[in-house]
Parts: sequence; C-alpha cells; structure tokens
Amino acid sequence: MGYHVKNREAYQQITDTFKKQQKGATVADIVAQTSLPLHTVRELVPMVADEYSGRLEVTQSGEICYSFPRGFTSKYRGFRAGLRKFTEKFSKGLRIVSSWVFKVWIMVMLVGYFVVFMLIALAALVLSVAASSSSSNNRSSSRGGGLGGLYFASSIFNLIIRIWFYSELTKSIDRTFDHRYGRSAAPQPKKRPLYKAIFSFVFGEDGASGELSAKEKQGLIAYIQANQGVISLPEFMMLTGLPPGQAETAITGCCVEFGGSPEASEDGTVVYRFDELLLRTDRRDRSFGGSSPLKRLKKFSSNPKQMNIWFSIINGVNLISGSYFLFNALSTGAILTQAHFDAASYVYKVTYYLLSVLGINQPLPIITVGLGIIPLVFSFLFWLIPGLRYASMKTGNEAIKLENLRKVGYRRIWSTPLTVKSGELQADLPECRPKNLAAAQDKVLKEMGAYSIPEVSLDEQGTPVYSFGDLELEKVALDKYRAAINPDASSLGATVFDSDR
Repeated sequence: MGYHVKNREAYQQITDTFKKQQKGATVADIVAQTSLPLHTVRELVPMVADEYSGRLEVTQSGEICYSFPRGFTSKYRGFRAGLRKFTEKFSKGLRIVSSWVFKVWIMVMLVGYFVVFMLIALAALVLSVAASSSSSNNRSSSRGGGLGGLYFASSIFNLIIRIWFYSELTKSIDRTFDHRYGRSAAPQPKKRPLYKAIFSFVFGEDGASGELSAKEKQGLIAYIQANQGVISLPEFMMLTGLPPGQAETAITGCCVEFGGSPEASEDGTVVYRFDELLLRTDRRDRSFGGSSPLKRLKKFSSNPKQMNIWFSIINGVNLISGSYFLFNALSTGAILTQAHFDAASYVYKVTYYLLSVLGINQPLPIITVGLGIIPLVFSFLFWLIPGLRYASMKTGNEAIKLENLRKVGYRRIWSTPLTVKSGELQADLPECRPKNLAAAQDKVLKEMGAYSIPEVSLDEQGTPVYSFGDLELEKVALDKYRAAINPDASSLGATVFDSDR
C-alpha cells in the first residue's frame, strides 16, 4: 500500500517533514512546511502514518494530529517491498552516477585534449631541437616545411610553463618557505572538485525557480495563517511580485491548491479565505511581518573569476589546436611522399609521424576526427553554451529585479496608499534596481493603478503624489473583516481519541 504511491517525491518530502517534527502535526502544518497542495497532503499523510505506524490523535474539531513516537521503521517487509526499495534507491543512484559521469566527461574532454595537445607540442619542440643539432641541412628543411608550425609548438609549450609550473609549482614553493621560516599561512578554503567547477562554468549552478517558488508559497501560507486565514489581492501582489492580471490567475490556483475560496465582505470587498490552513498545531507567526523574501540574482557560476578565465584559456588552446589539425588534415591530407612531407606543416607532420610509429597505418582519420573535428566541436560548444546562458541570465536578472521592485513598491503603496511618490518605490539593494529604475517605478505605479485608479496631485516641489483612495477603503474593510473572525473557530480543541490508548 505505502509503496504504490504515484507521487513518490511528495511522499518522501512529507515523510522527511514528519521526521523533523518534535511533536504532532496536522495536515495544515505539513502544507505550511512543504507548500505541497492540500489535496496531495491529505491523500499522502494517512499513507505515511500507515507505513510507519503513526500515532493518531483526533481533536474536538475533527482534525487529526499525526505523530511518530516509535520512529520511522517501515512496517512493509518481504521480497516485493525490498525489491521496490532497491529499485528506488538504484534509480536514484543511477541518476546521481549519470550526472557525475557527465560532469567528469566534460572535465576529461577539456583537460584531456589540452594535455594531448601539450604533449604533441612538446614532442614537436624536442624533435625540432634534436633535428637542429644534428645538421644544418635538416634544420633548413624543417623550417622550410613549416616555420609557423614550429612557432605554434613553442608557443603552446610556453603556455605549459605558465599554466602548470607557475600556478602549481610556485604555490608549492611558497608553502615550503612558509613552513621552513615559520610563517603562518592563511587557512585555505576547501576547494571544489575540478569537474564541478568546469560544469559550473558551462551550465551554471543547479536550481530553477518557477512562477511561484516553494519558498514564496511557504511565505504566502505563513502570511495567511498569521492573518486569520484571509488575504486580499493587493497583499498577494506584494508577497509574490506579480502584476494584477497574473496575480488574479495565481491566487485562483492557490485556492485550488490550498483549499481557499473568494468571498465578499459586507461592503463588497473581495477577500480570499483559507480556513483549512488554520487547523494547525504550530501557532507561531512565520510571516516576518508580512514581508516577502526577495529573489536572488542568478550567478554565472560559483567559481572565482580567475578560474573561469583559465578554463577559457585552456578551451581556447583546444579550439585553436583542433582548428589547426582539421585545416591541415583537409589541406594536406595523407603524407605519402617526400614532397608531401616537405610541404606539410611541422607539427602536423610530426603528429602524423608519431602516429605511424605507434603502429597506426592510417593516421589521417584519427587526426581529422580525433584531433580535429571532436575537439573543435567540443570547444565551440564549451564557449557557446555559457555564452547563450550569460545572455539569458542578464535578461532573467532584469526580470528578477523588476519582480523584487514590485514587492517593495506594492508593499510601500499598500502601507500608506494615500501619499505615494514614484521615487519612494525602491530599495538600496542591487536585487531591486532594474537597469532603468525610473521607468520600472512608473511601471509599478501603473500596474497598481490598473487595480485601483489613483488621484494625482503635485507637492510643493512639483513632484506628482498619487492617492489610492480605493486601496485605503479596502484596507479598512479587510481589517474589519478579519476582526470579525472568531479565532476559536480554528482551534483544534482537546483530544477525543488517541490511537495509542
């Protein structure tokens, strides 16, 4: 029974939430902490209680309080249960391993090809020096066959010195001197694995946010619970940062998810009631005074800037090297005669020769595909993906800034709706400052004006002052409506049945 759940993710989330509870919890408590839809929690909580032999306490209000004093040992055993558990863990492990393999593959491609090209450049440089010292004729012949290729090899070899010996060897020497002469070195922060750092450069960090994230929903539920289970559309707007049209659609969806319903007060003000969310054991106010957490701006990656620069340099070497080998493979082709050998670029013919020495009869396909096409395509995508992501990130961050400004602006308007100035709709935070702040402030005012038409006047300095009279009336009506709600109506009451007795 407990193992035939369609939404296993929600089921596990509810189980984990119960594990963190110090005492019993109702369905409303679980909804508040998970932001899962009410109907989902109502369906899955009894299954969790059945699987882990939970304690059920029925209160006078008819609400059930669930607790697990005997811990979380599943009562389901046997071959089928064991097989299902193994399958779930295996699938989860397979996803983790697949993700890890993919990240490692990217690292191997980037660093592996870089090392291969470095070794080829080193071999070309060594052979060039050997040929030069053997005879002047051979030296002339080598230069005639590809002076540019030799310069290419020496440049790449010089890059090896800079990247490896400078960045790693000097660090080791510095640590040795610090230890030998008693200098205390600053504690080094724990470094991220290289494959994670490279993956972060290409794809960024994991995590995505929808129209209403889980944290926003949790804050919304906390606000509703702290305000007699009632919320208005302007309050919903200031908590979510959604303009009126989108807010109406979103709050309707929340009514479906969390058992809410619209009602009209005596003077016709529309409010949204969520009585079922008040049937809870945890009575703490977690709404932070009605404020809503601002969304963080998206970061390109969590790597230091210098690390990303080195990744770009290494990839640039791979891109240039792949282009070099592909161009020479297409223009020169197979080296079959002395004339072909003399006309070929130096590094290309050294690579061709080395592959032949290794017993490869036809080096051309390996050079064309293995050293040309594959690294060239990989290096191109290695830059293209983060480039497109960066452009998308800039657009997305502007949308986040506008949404955060809406939260700040709507809250300012709602707090004192009779005296509002455009310049007051801001916060000294980069997350709330769109590129064109003045235009964004006007946009926020117009959006609220679409919900409640303001009166406009000028102050002594000639600055427009907006007065949202209808919002002030709505605030008064909302306070009156909430004051008329009896808090005892949502009280659970005493326990009338306990499954452990």
